[in-house]
Amino acid sequence: MSEIKDLVMVNDYCAGISLSALHPLVSVVDISEGNWSGKKNVEAVRYNFYAVFLKQGESCVLKYGRQNYDYQDGTLVFIAPGQVVNIAHIPSNYKPAGYALLFHPDLLLRTNLGKVMDKYSFFSYELHEALHISQRERQIVLDCFNMIRYELSHGIDKHSKSLIVSNIELFLNYCVRFYDRQFITRDNVQKGIIERFEALLNGYFLSDKPQTTGLPSVAWCASELNLSPNYFGDLIKKETGKTAQEYIQSKVIEVAKERIFDQSKSISQVAYELGFKYPQHFTRLFKQWVGQSPNEFRMLN
Repeated sequence: MSEIKDLVMVNDYCAGISLSALHPLVSVVDISEGNWSGKKNVEAVRYNFYAVFLKQGESCVLKYGRQNYDYQDGTLVFIAPGQVVNIAHIPSNYKPAGYALLFHPDLLLRTNLGKVMDKYSFFSYELHEALHISQRERQIVLDCFNMIRYELSHGIDKHSKSLIVSNIELFLNYCVRFYDRQFITRDNVQKGIIERFEALLNGYFLSDKPQTTGLPSVAWCASELNLSPNYFGDLIKKETGKTAQEYIQSKVIEVAKERIFDQSKSISQVAYELGFKYPQHFTRLFKQWVGQSPNEFRMLN
């Protein structure tokens, strides 16, 4: 396994390709201007700041976790602090093209963006869930990047931080819109995932897994479908109007309604069969969804 190199500050990335950052906490880098010669074939890098890469041109292979991802021209990849990325098999004549927006969490302290960064869940997506943008969308991205670069090269004054952070927030809000568009335009792919999710839950409750493992979690379902939890959750919400957790709970209630009619089993037995550790938790969830307790539902039906 390759040694992991920590990039602590923004300039650690810039210095690695013989460039200088205009600000210790934020930079927009034209990566085609960097010196990529002498790079190792595989280098694992841990980012301690946010990074967004806009891919331009053809060849570039990244490896995230155990998966290679050859991302296409016009693709945005988002990396959050703490994530590890491998840059795989770089040829000696490698000359990438594109841009990188790099910003440290410290830049966001005491700003509105710092308070709402959690809502930009695409920073926790896997690389194969990257954002593929159109030519028109790419121009919007470049306009945002250019405004940040302008502020960085303009000379730092008392307005600089708020204007830079505001432009980063504007860019991220556009990315939310672009991802919403991608969920719609890749509709057939998403419907296939919904069908697989439904089949996964059906199979789960027909097996003995609930008794041995408990209720299926969102993270487990996402893993079984080869998706990151955040991407999976966002996809389910946009396709069904329910959160992934609500979708799982609705399936639990659907199965529970069938099993409650088996008079040979007590409500507690049904609860244990469904994966509940405590029957009262099942009763509480059932009443929350149905408006009646399991016993009332059994008697009335």
